[in-house]
Amino acid sequence: MNGGWIAVACADHVALGVAGGFMQVCHGKAAPLRRMRAGEYVAYYSPTQAFRVRQSLQAFTAIGIIRDSEPYRFDMGAGFQPWRRNVDWLVSQPADIRPLLGKLEFTSGRGSAWGFRLRFGVLAVSDADMAAIVCAMGAILQAAKADAPQG
Repeated sequence: MNGGWIAVACADHVALGVAGGFMQVCHGKAAPLRRMRAGEYVAYYSPTQAFRVRQSLQAFTAIGIIRDSEPYRFDMGAGFQPWRRNVDWLVSQPADIRPLLGKLEFTSGRGSAWGFRLRFGVLAVSDADMAAIVCAMGAILQAAKADAPQG
């Protein structure tokens, strides 16, 4: 593994990024994306299915490999220009986080406060944690969207 990151977003927003071959974090901020490097893994954790809807999901919903070396702006209209990174998304299945809580270093020993570190929207994780997530998601280490557009 080449290191890894967990990003946090609702599953509906994650699905848009997977379909488009990109990721956004923290409502389009650039700084967290600049800490990431091409070749690193990123797994999305989705606490909910939809934005501002309290329907709990608590699952990893996508996993991929960061493709490009720098974030770029994307014009979504109405003055909103979030920063993005291109990602080669892997073929995978969602994985409930609850069976992993005692196995992941970033949640171990935290009891019911296991999600505290995810509140900032992006978290660097160990190779061991990323390997556990890859395994739980049954990720196939082959890009699902190799032809995704460049920014």
